[in-house]
Amino acid sequence: MRLFNLLVPAILVAQSLAALFPPGNETARSAAVQACQQLDHTLGPSFVQSSGAEYEAAATNAWNLLNSEFQPTCIVFPQKSQHVQTAMKVIYDAGSHYAVQAGSHSAMKGWNTVQDGVLIIFSQMKNVSYDGVSDTITLEPGIHWQEAVAALEPFGVAPVGGRAGDVGTGLLLGGGLSWLSPSQGYAADTFKELDVVLVTGELVTVTATNEYSDLFRALKGGGNRFGIVTRYKVSAVHTGTNNDKNFFGGTITYNSSSAEAILKATAKYVREVFSLYEAFFFYNGPELPTPIFGDFLSIPATSSQLGPLSYLEVAETLGLENDRGYVQHFGASALVGDEPLLFNVFNHWSNFSATFVDSFNVTTLAFTPIPDSQIQAGRARGGNIIGAPHGQFAAVQFSQQLRAGLQELPPVLQDGLNLLFEQVPPSPGLPLYVNECDAGQKVFESYGDFELLKKIYAKYDPPGFNVAHTQGPIGL
Repeated sequence: MRLFNLLVPAILVAQSLAALFPPGNETARSAAVQACQQLDHTLGPSFVQSSGAEYEAAATNAWNLLNSEFQPTCIVFPQKSQHVQTAMKVIYDAGSHYAVQAGSHSAMKGWNTVQDGVLIIFSQMKNVSYDGVSDTITLEPGIHWQEAVAALEPFGVAPVGGRAGDVGTGLLLGGGLSWLSPSQGYAADTFKELDVVLVTGELVTVTATNEYSDLFRALKGGGNRFGIVTRYKVSAVHTGTNNDKNFFGGTITYNSSSAEAILKATAKYVREVFSLYEAFFFYNGPELPTPIFGDFLSIPATSSQLGPLSYLEVAETLGLENDRGYVQHFGASALVGDEPLLFNVFNHWSNFSATFVDSFNVTTLAFTPIPDSQIQAGRARGGNIIGAPHGQFAAVQFSQQLRAGLQELPPVLQDGLNLLFEQVPPSPGLPLYVNECDAGQKVFESYGDFELLKKIYAKYDPPGFNVAHTQGPIGL
């Protein structure tokens, strides 16, 4: 439910496997080669690749250029949960580094790929189905949100999933912000049942009421730290078919001279809109109501594309894939809806953008309002590990797409980002959104249930294998 983007263009076999890769961490490589040999023997070449066209296509498929240049020792292409079980047990026994890739849409370097390790890619697990009796949707982890919404459109239902169609199910494990979040909660709040492969290779089914209820809660925002989810059963939302134009919205483009008016309108929206159905630029109704959106609609616009939409059309709005092939980077904050705070973040972001303008193709400041209705909806479903104390705040995202030709994030640019994070810290008690964070930000420490999160992690991964052998959120 992103309210708007402030876009500034750039002008503002042991020997055979080991021989494939350059010198690096010999201990890591040795463990990875051992794991890949065992996986090749156990699963076979139909599921395990260490070279060739299929390997190359998968290894370079990541949305973020930073993650498309890693060379995993081998890639596993599971087709069912048991394949993931086998892979994880072998990885664990060998002490190998590993990574998991669902939709590949991560701005964090190394979070969905690995060098000198085993990469598990879910490109062969993309099924989605709807059960009208239980009114639930079952998703395999390899599907993208636009694919899921399109497949479910004939049933008139949709999952609470990502706003960009090219994003995958990894979004769910970070909590997940959706066009539907104001009425449904974080996307993870809609979990009903999950199949999870633990670090030891054990497959468990977790729910809010069985013996794994603590793990169920931790997976609602705990990222990739608690196991590999191979099946999601989630609540369905009745959004209508493509013939049902139940939503109204689109995009509005403003001139840079309107920044002050936009920030004031955003602060008021975040501060005063306590409960609404589905809103952003997208509202569940025949038009945008003036009491909610009037401040934005009154600002002079350079272009406006608003109209009645089906939910499939809403989901396709940000379903673009033409931003692949660039270095991408995210950073996060979270702010209550006070005008001075929003002006402060805008000014610091503007200064940062001007300082590093030669590095950028696009730099973005995005505010996603989190209304109180979203937090209350999540609590009504049992709560999550994020533990936001209240709504009426905005998740703030800083996003940078580097210009063509840059293949790494320059250290001086990272220093500038770190300074920006210091200048615009989150408002007291508010959680950062892990899916939009910088890898160095201590997101888990911002969670209201951080202490519980640590206890659950220690229970399910006592030796800390996951933290030591795969990249992801820090702090456990």
